[in-house]
Amino acid sequence: MHYTHAILRIPASTCGDGLTTAVLGKPDAQLTRLQFNAYVSVLSDLGLTVTVLPASPAFPDGHFVEDTAVVMPELAIITNPGAPSRAGETASMEPELARFKSIAHLSSGHMDGGDVLMIDKRFFVGLSNRTDLAGIAAFKALVEPLGYQVDVIEVNGGLHLKSLVNYVGRNTLLLDKNSARHRAFADYEHLIVSQEEEYAGNTLWINDTLITPEGYGHTLQQLQQLGLNIITTPPSEIKKMDGGLTCLSLRF
Repeated sequence: MHYTHAILRIPASTCGDGLTTAVLGKPDAQLTRLQFNAYVSVLSDLGLTVTVLPASPAFPDGHFVEDTAVVMPELAIITNPGAPSRAGETASMEPELARFKSIAHLSSGHMDGGDVLMIDKRFFVGLSNRTDLAGIAAFKALVEPLGYQVDVIEVNGGLHLKSLVNYVGRNTLLLDKNSARHRAFADYEHLIVSQEEEYAGNTLWINDTLITPEGYGHTLQQLQQLGLNIITTPPSEIKKMDGGLTCLSLRF
């Protein structure tokens, strides 16, 4: 898939009140915005048309827009986030996506977009604390008639599937050791992220450029083997709220 657009949301001053399993302390709201702005600049420099939505203080996790939808060439599927405090985030995202895509909705269950990895005509969907079997079944009902295959991956570490498993081009996945054993990933080459650098597993592929969090030297060396353009960006405040580079945008 070649990306031309991205939708993002400015982190609110309340971003430190969101949900997290990390024990890294509260993020600094000002530094969070600075790191967010650096991320926006990277996407813009790569030639994407970037839409930046205003902050939504009522939703401290609202800048993690990826969880609100799954965007594919044929349509955008509005999800039903698994955390009750995030349920209202989809309402403001739907009209933005409707400017570009036909809209569909899950008929039942819960799903976070961070659990959905699309590679060509194949979806890998994480069964996690935020995405349940009913949500996956509703998702399948929408995408399988369009010719997509859906593989369900039980998430045993990290918040979402894409916390630890991401496509980095050249038929290659960047993933942790446990995920690499899953037979659904057998058709791909693997770059294994060490336990010490698992956060770097959330690396974002944009049209043969990789955006990866800075400070993870071993993972960076592995990614350099692919021969792609690589951009590093600071993630410290985003990391404090279980966020990653894929979480911050909807790309299509």
